[in-house]
Amino acid sequence: MTSMTETPGSNAQRERRRRILDATLALANKGGFDAVQMREVADDADVALGTLYRYFPSKIHLLVTALGREFDRVHEQSRSRQVPGDTPHERVMHVLGVTTKAMQKQPQLTEALTRAFMFADASVADEIHDVGMKLTAIITHAIEGTDQIGEPTEEDTAIVRVIGDVWLSALMGWVTGRTPADEVTRSMDVAVRLLLR
Repeated sequence: MTSMTETPGSNAQRERRRRILDATLALANKGGFDAVQMREVADDADVALGTLYRYFPSKIHLLVTALGREFDRVHEQSRSRQVPGDTPHERVMHVLGVTTKAMQKQPQLTEALTRAFMFADASVADEIHDVGMKLTAIITHAIEGTDQIGEPTEEDTAIVRVIGDVWLSALMGWVTGRTPADEVTRSMDVAVRLLLR
């Protein structure tokens, strides 16, 4: 059985899916996690509620998929130019720093996306995997500093995943008010420095 949220085939389906994700991000940006209600998303995207549920069986599926789309955007931007920095540590910190600052400028949206990611259960495994792969691609590109990346080793992949997990955890601490904004960067700096020795 294929994932409920796989990329649809026809242009009309892709356009419908784009509108749904646009509506989701707009609602989340205005009011955070609680503002994203399935009926409102369907209304704003101009799709039937049943259609929305065929694409995304729950609000968590919807928001985690939206997070994946945001990471796609970050990856495209980072790939379009050389990542500043002389070392893998500097390059990773640059990419994560720029992304963190952008997310902190949209606290409601960041709250919605990271909360959904943390709440996700096994039913959202495909979407979580997709987000993880996109984050891995962003960090791997920063480490290598080029698109000419060889096949990463298991250890390389594990290191990148840990960096991603620490970053998302630090963001969640900021979103919930447990961690000040600058602490996110400090936590990341320590983790990245230790992992990329």
